[in-house]
Amino acid sequence: MADLFDLKKHNQMNNEETSQIAIVIVPYLEQGHLNPLLNLSRIISSYNLPVFFLGTSTSNRQAKFRLSGWNILDFPTIRFHDLVPGSCSSVSASVMEKLGSFFTSILLLREPIREFLQEVSSTYRRTVVINDTGMSWVVQDAVSMPNTECYCFHTISAFTALSFACEATKKPLPSPVAEIIAELPPKENTFDSETIEYIMMQQESRDFYSVGLHNSCKEIEGVFIELLEEQRENKQWAIGPVYPVEISKRKSSELTHECFSWLDKQDLNSVIYVSFGSTTTLSKEQINELAFGLEQSEQKFIWVLRGADKKGGDNIENVERGSNYDLPDGFEERIKEKGVGFIEKNWAPQLEILAHGSIGGFMSHCGWNSCIESISMGVPMAAWPIHSDQPRNTVLITKVLKIGIIVRDWENRYELVSAAKVKNAVRFLMDSAEGEELRRRVTELSSSVKKSVMNGASRKEMDSFVAHITR
Repeated sequence: MADLFDLKKHNQMNNEETSQIAIVIVPYLEQGHLNPLLNLSRIISSYNLPVFFLGTSTSNRQAKFRLSGWNILDFPTIRFHDLVPGSCSSVSASVMEKLGSFFTSILLLREPIREFLQEVSSTYRRTVVINDTGMSWVVQDAVSMPNTECYCFHTISAFTALSFACEATKKPLPSPVAEIIAELPPKENTFDSETIEYIMMQQESRDFYSVGLHNSCKEIEGVFIELLEEQRENKQWAIGPVYPVEISKRKSSELTHECFSWLDKQDLNSVIYVSFGSTTTLSKEQINELAFGLEQSEQKFIWVLRGADKKGGDNIENVERGSNYDLPDGFEERIKEKGVGFIEKNWAPQLEILAHGSIGGFMSHCGWNSCIESISMGVPMAAWPIHSDQPRNTVLITKVLKIGIIVRDWENRYELVSAAKVKNAVRFLMDSAEGEELRRRVTELSSSVKKSVMNGASRKEMDSFVAHITR
């Protein structure tokens, strides 16, 4: 339970005008959700507002450990609060039977979140809860608390959110958006049944508010954000990208990831970055094909080769241990001798890597974080969707924005991607006129996004949202 004295002390640390408002951030407890919400905390903190970032002790440590592009110490108004799961009384037996241990452990946070919010609401004039869509069920008690209001943060693209919304509302969409969305794979083909059950719980708990925050901007998804407002009949704030869009040059005296000493030696746009996120574990057979394909492409690469985070486990220890993948015999020795590749088996600072001038392409699972980071840094993508919203993001990247190519078609998701297919995709993206055109398009889009964040529409959207919650 939170210490009320600590809350009051935190209140006194801020100026009298803004300290009457407390911001409580409730992220879903996976890396792809922790990261954007911690970055959102950074932005809100810059307005001199007190921010409480809620999670378990493990998730909070993970969020801080994997921070990239900025220093948490520069934002003293962000305060982490470790939640301890409560009793099972708030979760029905039927629900616990349907959901696995990880989802159930999240549901057990409803009681400690309620207790924390009750203390905050008694201390501040207004409490503003910003929760991940995947945490709607555990924050539902906030709606009955005085001087407390809730906002839902979407970690998926507005394009994907729109596709889900129109499935629910059945409202028509204009052409050609209607045709594009009609061709998207159904949820049942991209999410497992347990996840769908959990998602339905969250949707049912969001009936009391439909105002949404999106890690996107109008330069990337303007038409989809407007259509989403029509579908939901409420304001949708496009406040992204929430990540830093400009990475300051590293000082030689600073400790940096060892990959940068290798990247610094490479030519401009000569390296393809390969990473499949924190929820993907490739099979040994697929790793072998990918390794051979990268080698045969004769293009330089940096490959983050690690397994998925263990759900509900101590992800920090998992990160520090790294992965014990068996690569093809002699592969690592050959690429090291030739100087053509760098393999990282632990966590790597993706945003800073994508910002490096030597990176000219990104082979990715197309999670939305990776997509918007790649766009912000002006790097074209080779899409290899694995699950969840990734197939839909792939359509956005390759067919709508036209800043990437497809490595694996979703229809052939159960097939092994051959070394030849990897080789051809890498060469196309990195060493062809078509690949250069993709690079030009994403560079232009990146420039527009950066201007929007610095002093354009995204900055105005964020100012508008902060003015709304501090009214």
